[in-house]
Amino acid sequence: MSVTLPPPLTAATDDDAVALLHQYYGSTYLDSGCYTGAYFDSWAPQNRVADADRFTADDLVAITFLSVDVDARAARELLVTRAARLTELLEAVGPDRDLVDETHEVASLRRLETELRSINDVGATKATKLMARKRPRLVPIYDSVVTRVLNTVKVHRDPVREALRADGGALHTRLLTIRDAAGLPDEISALRVLDVVTWMWGKSM
Repeated sequence: MSVTLPPPLTAATDDDAVALLHQYYGSTYLDSGCYTGAYFDSWAPQNRVADADRFTADDLVAITFLSVDVDARAARELLVTRAARLTELLEAVGPDRDLVDETHEVASLRRLETELRSINDVGATKATKLMARKRPRLVPIYDSVVTRVLNTVKVHRDPVREALRADGGALHTRLLTIRDAAGLPDEISALRVLDVVTWMWGKSM
């Protein structure tokens, strides 16, 4: 399954993509005009690093910036009942790294997502938003707008990986170039640039 990139990512220049990032993150990073989703990337950064292998209350707050939340029972599953199992699965994934460098589908991510989605009230969107909090460079978020635009509704993560790797990683490189042109910090991964540009363009269709 091939990915269908939105026009801002196939245009001759990066101007439209940069403009969409400015709309989302603000004309200066996290200014008063940004979308609430902009805070997902920057929420509790110290705890995000320290707790890379366990889900925390900060993660549950962070996903609310992306317009989702989990109910009380699911929160307890994530933070208490299944905490040890989820930590085991996160450790199996290994440290964060760029999805473009993965030569094959990351099976450990599939196992983690399966476990998360077995929790009541956690579907593909919530699961991948939680996973992206832990591994932002490795996990693309499943979103109804983004998957519709990219033509990845049925299968998302692996087609995105293949698109990033095509032509010697050209798309990955372009996404980082767009990020830098928009004046965004390194904490914004190439995957988030793809996600935000695609979502901003797709929601206006």
